[in-house]
Amino acid sequence: MRATEASAQVARSRGGRILSLGVLGLLGSLALVGCGLGAGPTPGAVQLTVTRGFGESELGLPGPLKVSGQETVMSLLMRNYTVATRFGGGFVQSINGLAGGTEGGEPVDWFYYVNGVQAGQGAAATDVHPGDHIWWDLHDWSQTQDVPAVVGSFPQPFLDGLEGKRLPVRVECAAVQSAACTEVSSRLQGLGIPAAVAEVGPSEDPEQLRVVVGPWSKLRLSLPAEMVEQGPRSSGVYARFTAGGSSLILFGKDGRTVSTLGAGAGLIAATRHGEDDPVWFVAGTDEAGTALAARDFTQADLRNRFALALAPGRVIPLPETASG
Repeated sequence: MRATEASAQVARSRGGRILSLGVLGLLGSLALVGCGLGAGPTPGAVQLTVTRGFGESELGLPGPLKVSGQETVMSLLMRNYTVATRFGGGFVQSINGLAGGTEGGEPVDWFYYVNGVQAGQGAAATDVHPGDHIWWDLHDWSQTQDVPAVVGSFPQPFLDGLEGKRLPVRVECAAVQSAACTEVSSRLQGLGIPAAVAEVGPSEDPEQLRVVVGPWSKLRLSLPAEMVEQGPRSSGVYARFTAGGSSLILFGKDGRTVSTLGAGAGLIAATRHGEDDPVWFVAGTDEAGTALAARDFTQADLRNRFALALAPGRVIPLPETASG
């Protein structure tokens, strides 16, 4: 089957919905599946994670990670897991028998992220670079086909950047002298990540990773913040602050409101506009909520999380479950 025919068939499937680049992009380079199996230096310090349900459960590796030669995302996956494909090998249908399709009447498929950024092209056309964290997740895409950035690969992308290029990091704070600002910047520096610190303002460098810290009311006048306020269909974040920033609404995977948090609530999330570099938010409904989010800005707390909401005594992975 030609790639164009396969793409059209996938686009017509799942009730006629069009898949996001994270899935449909897998079809773009069918002839390249299996590349990356030989020549070239082997990338070091690579991580491969496979989960389902927005990171809810993990499919552990059957043994030590196997990396050989100049890997692509597809070849790395196939070297370490049992993978079934469709449409000439360009579409990942199942990993270790866990398949895309429908669950509870809603569409589910495999998506992948490199250093916390959703793929923009096929897995067979994406090279693996030293330090890359490759993350595959099987999840419901009924509410949004595009989750452009996630936090669960922290300290990536800050440590090694994107596409093999390390990028400058800037921590932008509503109050530079605040404890939350100091905590976030110290965490990055403790991981060997140099980070400039400045007050919140317009970014002058499009190739720059930004972590924006503060109460939402002081952060919201920017395009990425406006995307978060519009909900998951716009930002890929299954939460949104109300316009004044005093409340944080949490959504389930079906897009319905599960709970609303008030004073002392925080959020750690990332999003991306177009091809811009991702912007991370360590934010709160107030100063206390911001401080709470800053304290959970750690690898242990963020691991395998698409985004994280915080409340006094509660840590809530997003999307929130009804029992969360």
